[in-house]
Amino acid sequence: MNAPLSLADALAQLPEEERIILTLHYLRSMPSDEIAKLLGVPEKSVITVMASGKGRITALLGLG
Repeated sequence: MNAPLSLADALAQLPEEERIILTLHYLRSMPSDEIAKLLGVPEKSVITVMASGKGRITALLGLG
């Protein structure tokens, strides 16, 4: 059985956009509207990426 991934290792496996958005939101406590402004994308896109990225991280860490 493989050892569980660390959060850093799991984040490294995500596509760049997901990694950036999740890092800004969950590790930097930035709200989705500010992330959207910073990245120049619609807030709805940020929310969608956060949901998919959270699911991927959960799976990579073996939490779901």
